[in-house]
Amino acid sequence: MVRKEVADHIRSWRFIVLLLLVVLTFFGSMYISLSNISRAVGNTNDPDHLFLYLKLLTITDGTLPPFHVFIGFLGPLLGIGLGFDAINAEQNNGTLTRLLAQPVYRDNLLLAKFTGALIVISVLFLSLGLLMIGGGLLFTGVKIEPQEFLRIICFIVLSIIYIGFWLSLSILLSVIFKQAATSALTAIGIWLFFTIFYQILLNLIVKAFLPDPALLSQEEVAKYNNVILTFLRFVPSQLYTDGTTTLLMPSVRSLGPLSMEQMANAIPAPLSLRDSLLIVWPQLCGLTAATMVCFALAYYFFMRREIRT
Repeated sequence: MVRKEVADHIRSWRFIVLLLLVVLTFFGSMYISLSNISRAVGNTNDPDHLFLYLKLLTITDGTLPPFHVFIGFLGPLLGIGLGFDAINAEQNNGTLTRLLAQPVYRDNLLLAKFTGALIVISVLFLSLGLLMIGGGLLFTGVKIEPQEFLRIICFIVLSIIYIGFWLSLSILLSVIFKQAATSALTAIGIWLFFTIFYQILLNLIVKAFLPDPALLSQEEVAKYNNVILTFLRFVPSQLYTDGTTTLLMPSVRSLGPLSMEQMANAIPAPLSLRDSLLIVWPQLCGLTAATMVCFALAYYFFMRREIRT
């Protein structure tokens, strides 16, 4: 079943269009990065200037955003595009009844839908990551350090988990709604709300209920900033942004405000991969837990759904 799902995704025009969109943005970002890599590496004021291959994923001249920013925006569309009609299209075409008439459990069907799409996404991003490393080797001739390679692999894994959340959410909506168009529009609406409108609403609420920052002490301002960051991290894209910033910029020591005492006692050096993973671990667990919750809800509703009508 997984093999069939993978083959169906690869042959579909929907996946081909999404693939071309992601690959074109990748090559555009890599072209901008390679064009400015010498200037970025030569900037000694940048604490991350020695990490050449990480710079390929983060530097830009303002023409195009870096690749990880593109993934934060296009990744949900890829996950939604591969899962919004996973169940309701089968039922509308009449193939779901014939499929479950065979000795096939419903949970196996959901797992095959999710696993097949996730395999396609994983192969795509792993190929793009290796292509970026190979292009950097050919263009610069500088060998990649083990820590850089591991950070890029961790970035790819985080991207797969992030897109897997939207894939799981779209499969859940395909179970709830009978029409594929309804599930697709609902998933896109949720994505737009979290991407654009959530932060606008949060800023309005903060301005309405929190006191004027000019009247607060430094410690009180730090507490209010932590509260705002906590609410922002209910958004999957914010978790992904925090994770990619920490993994691709080793000089990032914290994802929240630091006190003067913490800044004074900090050693001005890039963090090790282990320390960066400790910082990003809550974001990784949050995205994984959200994915599992969406899949569990999809399983619950699918088990209670009547498929013979």
